[in-house]
Amino acid sequence: MSQFIPLITSTSITEQSAWLSALNEAAKNIDEAQHEQIIKIVPFTELNEAQVSETEVAIVANPNPEALRQLPNLKWVQSLWAGVEHMVKNLDQSVSIARMTDPQLAATMAEAALAWTLYLHRDMPLYRKQQTERHWQGYDAPLPEQQTIGILGLGLLGEKAALKLKQNQFNVLGWSRSKKKLPEFNCLYGDDGLQEILKRSNILIILLPLTDETAGLINEERLQLMPKGASLINFARGPIVDDTALSEALECGHLKHAVLDVFEVEPLPVESPLWSHPSITILPHISAPTNKTTASKVAVNNVRTYLKTGTLPPVVDRTKGY
Repeated sequence: MSQFIPLITSTSITEQSAWLSALNEAAKNIDEAQHEQIIKIVPFTELNEAQVSETEVAIVANPNPEALRQLPNLKWVQSLWAGVEHMVKNLDQSVSIARMTDPQLAATMAEAALAWTLYLHRDMPLYRKQQTERHWQGYDAPLPEQQTIGILGLGLLGEKAALKLKQNQFNVLGWSRSKKKLPEFNCLYGDDGLQEILKRSNILIILLPLTDETAGLINEERLQLMPKGASLINFARGPIVDDTALSEALECGHLKHAVLDVFEVEPLPVESPLWSHPSITILPHISAPTNKTTASKVAVNNVRTYLKTGTLPPVVDRTKGY
């Protein structure tokens, strides 16, 4: 007999349908391999009163907290996304949160980190500008090992991105809030470490979770610590970077370029001055889209394990926010 697991999401009907299809396909394949049928994922609205009362786990993507509060025995939620800051703020403390830790997500982010680092390393914004001006001129390209890439955030995404860049001969530094040791590259931590990595980074990549401590972290003072002519990539969350301070640092020539994939308001409003800033490349939050097939396998496996053994996957530390 199947166990019904609700999917609770504020995404579009089309997106919800795609997730339901991927999740149930993953459940079917896993159940067949195990010669048992355990899980069926359904929209929250399809649960009957008894099922609502019995539900201990839900699969979620940017859920409405009010919907989750209708589940009186909810113990934990499995997020389909890596970012969980809204749930950390809005869910009852009694509900544990498991963020999506899909190895494919980390691989996709590492690919994006390399791609957009190369975009800046090889001065693609300049050549694009020259194209619009019909101006033909080449410039010497620095060697990768002459460029220091700073990674803020050494979780799974940050670590994989740093390794990918290291494999491509860039000089890599990593930073985290607390001490972390990784043999492949130098790791800095704390306030002193943050100042050092900012001072040394030719390209700074932000891969931090959004917490009370990281909101506004990259402000005017810290941007001024970066070398003149440095660039910045934000793949984390928009509020981590002060947009006004960033624009000013670009306009005065202290920073050369910024690649922004995340914003405080998304989609980025059409009236935002960031769209037309000549030294900013705008991306529509595409650096590491969740792969529905691989993420569904992770989610279903975590739920199955819990139903069979009572064991939760690693969950968010509410005191840290990630």
